[in-house]
Amino acid sequence: MLFMVIERYKNQDGKTIYSRFREKGRMTPEGLVVHGSWIDPSFSRCFMVMECDKLSLLRQWVLQWNDLVEFEIVPVSPSKEVAEGVYAVLDAPAG
Repeated sequence: MLFMVIERYKNQDGKTIYSRFREKGRMTPEGLVVHGSWIDPSFSRCFMVMECDKLSLLRQWVLQWNDLVEFEIVPVSPSKEVAEGVYAVLDAPAG
């Protein structure tokens, strides 16, 4: 499954987050894949696309950071796949 992960830095404290990141890395468990990471201009949020088959891997990773970060995690699907599903319904014979 794919997830859009929005991290909001507690107290807008990016410095502490990056200090931990430099020291320990991202700390993602094996099987949790990070497809990309983007920081907003105010340096208060990070947007990541992550993928895993077991939700427990995402939970395990969150526990490594939840003292510094508030998380919003949204399951997402590639728009191409969603469109194909919708088109299949639209193109199906009525009846």
